[in-house]
Amino acid sequence: MPIPLFNSIASWLLRKRYHQIELFLKYPLDVQDEVLHQLLDFSKDTMIGKQYGFQDLPKYEEFRNRVPIVTYEDVAPLIERTRRGEQNLFWPTSIKWFAKSSGTTNAKSKFIPVSTEALEDCHYKSSKDLLCLYLNNNENSQLFTGKSLRLGGSKELYEDNGTFFGDLSAILIDNMPLWAEYSSTPSNKVSLMTEWESKLEAIIEESIRENVTSLVGVPSWMLVLLNQVLEKTEKNHLFEIWENLEVYFHGGVSFTPYKNQYKKLLPRKRFNYYETYNASEGFFGIQDQNNSDELLLMLDYGIFYEFIPMGSNGEGEQAIPLWDVQLGVNYAMVITTNAGLWRYKIGDTIRFTSKNPYRIKITGRTKHHINVFGEELIIENAEEALKQVCQKTAAEIVDYTAAPIFMTGKEKGAHEWIIEFRKPPESIAYFTEMLDNALKSLNSDYEAKRYNNITLKMPKVHVARKNLFHQWLKSQNKLGGQHKIPRLSNERNCIEELLQMNIQ
Repeated sequence: MPIPLFNSIASWLLRKRYHQIELFLKYPLDVQDEVLHQLLDFSKDTMIGKQYGFQDLPKYEEFRNRVPIVTYEDVAPLIERTRRGEQNLFWPTSIKWFAKSSGTTNAKSKFIPVSTEALEDCHYKSSKDLLCLYLNNNENSQLFTGKSLRLGGSKELYEDNGTFFGDLSAILIDNMPLWAEYSSTPSNKVSLMTEWESKLEAIIEESIRENVTSLVGVPSWMLVLLNQVLEKTEKNHLFEIWENLEVYFHGGVSFTPYKNQYKKLLPRKRFNYYETYNASEGFFGIQDQNNSDELLLMLDYGIFYEFIPMGSNGEGEQAIPLWDVQLGVNYAMVITTNAGLWRYKIGDTIRFTSKNPYRIKITGRTKHHINVFGEELIIENAEEALKQVCQKTAAEIVDYTAAPIFMTGKEKGAHEWIIEFRKPPESIAYFTEMLDNALKSLNSDYEAKRYNNITLKMPKVHVARKNLFHQWLKSQNKLGGQHKIPRLSNERNCIEELLQMNIQ
């Protein structure tokens, strides 16, 4: 098929979906209520369905009162039984795929069930919707006149009793429809390579000869790839290689620390950045406006949403449905999905920025924060503070992590940071002072604990040697894909290992 014709047909088909999106934009609460009752009816004869009486839950309030909120640790035994061959425990259709993920759980690895329904009605549907929303906002797009450069995880798919587990990206690529492979680069063979460094070289060899019109991947790993592309080709910026490049679809980690570095690689003013919010458990949000950091909550993917106001602790924590949320409140997200996760705490925190339509911002992780001294420091605070300080000091950051220094005897506590710079500031002391001031301005709890050094002393910032975080991830066998550095933590395990490696 000629490329211009393919571009026209693909664009037309994707834009047709927008009328369905308009339905949940207009009737969001009705759509969510319908999703819940479809999930309950479909699963009423499963073991979980019989245990909680899914056949007799006519109202949301009864669902909330009868079905408990769970974490991964709570459902891990049932998931393990399914991996060993038992079916119809928490979802009626056979589940053969499991996305292996580290996430926020205390377990070394999570194995998230991925049903056929989740693949088709959530993950693949979201990919089409991402393109649909982008094309709706950019009518002159020539996206399908070229290919999408995708950067996913590795081929770590293992068979166990007739089931398979591995990176979600590998599962998606392995089941990808033909039209998606036709419009993507590199080939599936290269995309699913295991060894990260060899894979990058192979991606570069294949992709620099293609007409790439879009980029798809996690910002931290994509930046590594793109810098190597420029080094390989000896070009100044990416438009010298791919002149028709028009958009970067990103997600997985915050884009804030990397934005200025991408603008140097992609200096064209009219270039677009589109953010997504997805995880092994499902696909939740898509940026639906140009030049926005808000995400449209996708309500018809077979996922029912609930939200716990942050600050609620202990047993019996009260979740609320979409129709009771308020703007500006930090919520932990609870999901019920078409892969059999029932009232599952995913570990992410979000804040609503709009209720017409329902748009959100990701604010962090329930376990990725520092709150040892009552300072309630979340990732959103850290990312914004680092952005402000980098602008003031002309610094550029590759990666970072932070953890508390605990009080000992009469010694006050503090926060300890280790930061790898692409371009370091002239003075680390000044950078540290500016970081402290920015955190005070963004977080009143942090400011109160820092007042006259009452609880917290000035932060301690270490400069990481080049490639320290890359080497740490390699030592953990976590290069590429969705793997990422724990930005903030109440524990010191990660930062202690990094500090030790930094002096070796």
